[in-house]
Amino acid sequence: MGAVMNLQDTAGHALAQMRAAGFEHAQVTAAHSQLNELNVNHNEPSLLRSTDSRKLSLMGIVDGRMASTEVADLDPEAIRSRVAGLFADAAAAPRDAANAVSAGQHTRVVKGPQEAQLDTLAAKMGELLAFRQRETPRMIVEEADAKHTLYRWHTLTTGGSDLGGSLGWYGMMVAGSAREGRACSSLNYAYGAADSLTAAPAVDFFGIGEMMRQTERQIHTEPLGARFVGDVVLSPDAVASLLGWLQGHLGDTQLIAGSSLYRASVGQPIASSLLTLRSRFDAPGVAPVSPDGFNAPPVTIVREGVLQALTPSLYGSRKTGLLHVPVAGSGWEVAAGATPRAELLAGISRGAVVGQFSMGNPAANGDFSGVIKNSLRITDGVVGPALSETMVSGNMSRMLREIVAVSRERIDSGGLLLPWIRVANLHFS
Repeated sequence: MGAVMNLQDTAGHALAQMRAAGFEHAQVTAAHSQLNELNVNHNEPSLLRSTDSRKLSLMGIVDGRMASTEVADLDPEAIRSRVAGLFADAAAAPRDAANAVSAGQHTRVVKGPQEAQLDTLAAKMGELLAFRQRETPRMIVEEADAKHTLYRWHTLTTGGSDLGGSLGWYGMMVAGSAREGRACSSLNYAYGAADSLTAAPAVDFFGIGEMMRQTERQIHTEPLGARFVGDVVLSPDAVASLLGWLQGHLGDTQLIAGSSLYRASVGQPIASSLLTLRSRFDAPGVAPVSPDGFNAPPVTIVREGVLQALTPSLYGSRKTGLLHVPVAGSGWEVAAGATPRAELLAGISRGAVVGQFSMGNPAANGDFSGVIKNSLRITDGVVGPALSETMVSGNMSRMLREIVAVSRERIDSGGLLLPWIRVANLHFS
């Protein structure tokens, strides 16, 4: 509690200095992060470290002009000097009537493990390395970590908002490739956050074990051969790419630019009825608070294919006239489907299981062409060899409408809870 009260005092003093400098509106966040981390490099434990960092984020508005900055030195004189510089930055910024800060928002969030258990980190990394040696010896763990993070913050605004809390969570990350002689797979990875790592073996979290097995399977690859139109089974990682594109069209950048495909689509079908996308703001490491200082209640974005809401921030709402829908920085899930994962392949004469997309930015209308990575051929409903240098093209908006099956099984990585999804009619080359 002392650390939380100290953050409140720091935020309060900073806000007072912002007011004294002449800012009409301001938002300040004092934050304190503690990280305990055990690292592995090239299959060997390499480092156990603890880091501690404090940061002050400042945003001020004067005459409709806004400027923001971050301060690592929390000495009062350093803060005073930076606030003065920030006022000068704001005075030189363009005027924008949409600039504003939150008002009347209050919350305290305390969730997750507040203290690190270092023996848990060591045990989980030991399990991971033992699994690699026993089950996937050709897999080289180039980088991995097991960690505990404690993040405390306090946000105050001139509009009377007062939000803060303390989030604790455990996490694991594994990245690497598999080798046999001169043959080598492409890089693969898995990661996630959880309130506890003790309920199951390390490799049962976040799809880590499956990723390592699949990486060994991808050492030897084959070219696609002739071009064709077929189906894909998207892994949760690839599903995340599809959802990222969709959510980009529902948020500030595309809405303000006027390039969103869905600005006028609330209440209309935009995807297969098999798709439901909703918030998960109670996920490990996630607080139901938006980056611009609003409480973020649960929200369903797509229900059975029908768009329920856009997600402009306060600024985006004021800029576009659309309803403000606060969302947290992460925490989303796609509802599980009715199809067992093993049955997603049924009826696919030609296609692929897609591990990751590498497509850059799709065109404004959603058209894309890109390489599928960590992917496996499907022939007559059977998974075959790994694919090399395979391109897939299509349209992201059309992909949403051509979802033909969603798996019962999902991978929970904390911020995302996602199934495997089958999409029809993509072009392979």
